[in-house]
Amino acid sequence: MNDYISNVHHTTHHQGEYVTHTSRPVTISSLHGSRILDSRGYPTIQVRLELEDGTVVTGDAPAGASTGAHEAVELRDGGSSYGGRDVSQALHLITTDVAPMITGQSWTSIGQADAALAALDGTPNHRRLGANSVVATSIAMARALAAAAELPLWRWIADVTGSTPRLPVPHFNVLNGGAHAANALDFQEFMIAPVNAETMTDAVRIGSDVYHALAALVRERFGSLGLGDEGGFAPSIAAPEEALDLLVAAISAAGYEPGVDTVAIALDPAANEFALGDGSYRVVDRRLDRAGMVDYYRDLISRYPIRSIEDGFSEDDHGGWKAMSFALGDMLQIVGDDLYVTDPQRIRDGGKDGLSNAALIKPNQIGTVSQTLDAIGVARSLGMRSMVSHRSGETTDTFIADLVVGTGTGQIKSGAPARGERVAKYNRLTEIAENNPELPYGLR
Repeated sequence: MNDYISNVHHTTHHQGEYVTHTSRPVTISSLHGSRILDSRGYPTIQVRLELEDGTVVTGDAPAGASTGAHEAVELRDGGSSYGGRDVSQALHLITTDVAPMITGQSWTSIGQADAALAALDGTPNHRRLGANSVVATSIAMARALAAAAELPLWRWIADVTGSTPRLPVPHFNVLNGGAHAANALDFQEFMIAPVNAETMTDAVRIGSDVYHALAALVRERFGSLGLGDEGGFAPSIAAPEEALDLLVAAISAAGYEPGVDTVAIALDPAANEFALGDGSYRVVDRRLDRAGMVDYYRDLISRYPIRSIEDGFSEDDHGGWKAMSFALGDMLQIVGDDLYVTDPQRIRDGGKDGLSNAALIKPNQIGTVSQTLDAIGVARSLGMRSMVSHRSGETTDTFIADLVVGTGTGQIKSGAPARGERVAKYNRLTEIAENNPELPYGLR
């Protein structure tokens, strides 16, 4: 499936260089951090900026459940409040450190603002201020600069990065397992991707149709519609094959054709969660070594219309990643998430070592918008694809919808076509599509 690594737009921007031709200096008159709840009921941070002209913009920090060891570090309070996940320390630092730096001076680029945040934090992983504080501030600053340029956010991102904007294929996570659900299913995400949809509107309709067809099947077979963190169903199953059989049946029941070039399936096994630490993995009741895992994936893609597998091996099992890429890299998209954690240098190293042919992109994994754009740029320079992603603990912030359109990566995953925090992203994509009918849809 070589189309995954062709027809990509190359860019060589580096942090600090993201200056759009239509940028205008923006002055922030006030900055305020607030505690809000994410979709799992835990606290997260919203940063609210008021511009000198009275415009108000915000940025929210999402949070992950299945997190990589190399991610930027959230600042949480510990203790008993909110199960140790409160953010009062981070909010205090936003008031005492971030607000005085951001307000009252002129900003001309997102690189300038993000470099100032990094210097203020002073750690390589945003540990002092907290990646949750930093990403919320950076997203809000991106919106402020787009507002000053009088551009929609997606268009501003396209101009800043020199990208050709494109509407993405949505990957709907309709069956949940692993760390996202209370069932025995080892694999974390089972997604459907309407690759052959003609428009964004068609893609969302297909996702909704399959989701509801799946609901009927799950209700009929299991009598329960329990949900995982990302809105997908979490029936009492353990084997990946059971989940895949359900997806194929649901696609067909909804009136569509299952296929890698029609309505395809994408997997996120999230192998960190079932790795045994010695280069082997436990799937259902089987212990598989690296070669066994590669053979297992090969068998699955021969039997089901799978065109993408994310985190098929644990984050530090580079031998497994190399084996999978060598054996299967010409057959499907192999995506690094915990492997790369949206870190430009890790993507560069992994791409050169042939660990995968695609990278997952989550802004809060790395901390700033500039670093996120760098990560996409590095992947492109190596001929790799990128998929923009939400987190399991989400808000209604739609930044990633504008990000995926503006950078033209062609792929997004934002959970099931259900629950407000998930559909907010899909609704924003539909809005962009309706207002800009000239934008192309799809992977190329």
